[in-house]
Amino acid sequence: MYYGNIKSADIANGPGVRVTLFVSGCTHHCKNCFNPETWNFEYGKPFTAETEEQIIKLLEANYIEGLTLLGGEPMEPSNQKALLPFVKKVKEKLPNKTVWCYTGFVFDKDLISGGRAHTPDTDELLSLVDVLVDGPFVESLKNLMLKFRGSSNQRLIDMAKTRETGQVVTLA
Repeated sequence: MYYGNIKSADIANGPGVRVTLFVSGCTHHCKNCFNPETWNFEYGKPFTAETEEQIIKLLEANYIEGLTLLGGEPMEPSNQKALLPFVKKVKEKLPNKTVWCYTGFVFDKDLISGGRAHTPDTDELLSLVDVLVDGPFVESLKNLMLKFRGSSNQRLIDMAKTRETGQVVTLA
């Protein structure tokens, strides 16, 4: 996997101050995407063990609330395979940090068993995610007043409550 950028103090992609990893590779190609250079799966730099350690070190700061994964597309099947061991490591070393993941895939359509982006890694990776922001960016539904998302079709899914109830539970 490659990544396009790491932000060490992001306040736009989840609550509080966060470390944000912009992974490379996306097949959605949403119209007016804010990050089209990351569509290329080989954009940026290789995601290495050193990259993982750099991010974990950034996450250790007391003022950092958590990690946000976006891109590109973190839930592209090839990216899931690389992200799963990394996110497991983050949760093991820093269990009080939250993980947010932005995906253009729709949780209860594309990421469930039989869905187009479901892989052997999907369920475990999603079990480590606290909030999943799902759905593609849709230009005609763009709304600058929405918190933590770009268009009104996108949902902020509380993954713990969703797992608990078996139904999609969104944040207000």
